[in-house]
Amino acid sequence: MFGIGMPELIIILVIILIIFGVGKLPEIGGGMGKAIRNFKNASNEAESDKPDKLEEKDKQA
Repeated sequence: MFGIGMPELIIILVIILIIFGVGKLPEIGGGMGKAIRNFKNASNEAESDKPDKLEEKDKQA
């Protein structure tokens, strides 16, 4: 869709290194990992809540 290949990813990585520096990369990576993990947990919780609500509606009807 976007056509992002290896050369584009390398350019993005170099720009990130220039902006944030080598010392901040582990902190940024850890923060991104936590954000992705929280997003996945929230979406899984939202999906697990949906069937319960549907079952409650079926019981009421």
